Amino acid sequence: MNNNTKISIRFFDDKEVRAIWDEENAKWWFSVLDVVAVLTDQDDYNKVRNYWKYLKAKFKKENIELGSGTTHLKKGNSEVGSGTTQLKLLAPDGKRYLTNMLDYNGIISLAKHFPNNKAMKFLDWFTYSDNSIDGQSKKKAYTLFESNLINEIEIGTTKSLQQIHAYLFGGLYNFAGQIRQKNISKGGFQFAVAHFLGNTLKQIEQMPENTFDEIADKYVEMNIAHPFMEGNGRSTRIWLDLILKKRLKKCVDWSKIAKNDYLNAMVMSSVNSATIKNLLKNALTDEINSREMFMKGIDYSYYYEEN
Repeated sequence: MNNNTKISIRFFDDKEVRAIWDEENAKWWFSVLDVVAVLTDQDDYNKVRNYWKYLKAKFKKENIELGSGTTHLKKGNSEVGSGTTQLKLLAPDGKRYLTNMLDYNGIISLAKHFPNNKAMKFLDWFTYSDNSIDGQSKKKAYTLFESNLINEIEIGTTKSLQQIHAYLFGGLYNFAGQIRQKNISKGGFQFAVAHFLGNTLKQIEQMPENTFDEIADKYVEMNIAHPFMEGNGRSTRIWLDLILKKRLKKCVDWSKIAKNDYLNAMVMSSVNSATIKNLLKNALTDEINSREMFMKGIDYSYYYEEN
C-alpha cells in the first residue's frame, strides 16, 4: 500500500468499518473483522478473529467464494477459499497489520450468512448510505484534499468557510455556501440571530489566531454563530484545521476525540470552552500533509453528525 492510498472509516452503530480504495480496480475493500464484529455485536477482538477463522474454514469446505479476492494494491495477498484479500490497516497500537478484506459484493455476501435483524439493518446501511446527502457530501470532502481549492482558501475568514461549505454541499443543498437568513436552534440552544449574523461574522473574522487558545476561541464563536442552515459542523471543522495548519503547523486527529465527548463539549462551549479546548489540544498532531489523517478526520467529522 503506498502513501497515496485512500483510507476510509465508516461507522455502523458506533463501530468502525475500515476501508481502503483500490485505484486500479476502482473499488473499496472493507475490513472483514470490522464487519464480523458488527454482525456479531462483539467487541472482543479475539472472539471476532476466532469466529472469522471458523467461517473461513466453513466457506472453504463448502466452496463458497465471497468476493473476487484480487487487487493490484501493493502488499495485497489473495486468500483462496473465502475470496478475501489481505491488506495492511492501521491498528490502535499505531502499527499496520495484514487484515482480511472483502470488496462491496463480498461484504454483502458475507452479511447474508448472518440471518438476523442486525445483518438486515447493516445491509440497508451498507448498500444505501452513500446515496444520502451526507454520503455524497462526504465523497466531495474526500476530494478536497487533492483539489486546488484547499490551497487557495483564505484562512480564518467567513468567505473561506463559505467556500468550504459550497464545495461540500454544492448540488445537494440550494443554500450551499450561503449565509442563513433565518433563525435556527438545536437542543433548545438559539444560535446567532440571523438579523445580526453579518456583524457577528465580521467580529469573528477579526478575532486573533496566533495561539492555540485564540484559534480555539475563534472556532467556538463560529460554531455559536452557525452561519448555515445545515452542514455547519462538517464545514467548520475543516476550517479549524486549516487555521491550525497555517498558524501552528498542527491539525486535529479527530479519531482521538470520542463522539459523545465532542458533542457534550461543544454544547458546554457557549458558557465554558475549557473542555473542548482540552479535547482539541490533546488530539493535535503535526501530520498536516497526511492524506490518511485528512481522510480519517473527514470520516470522524461526518460520524459526529450521525443521529
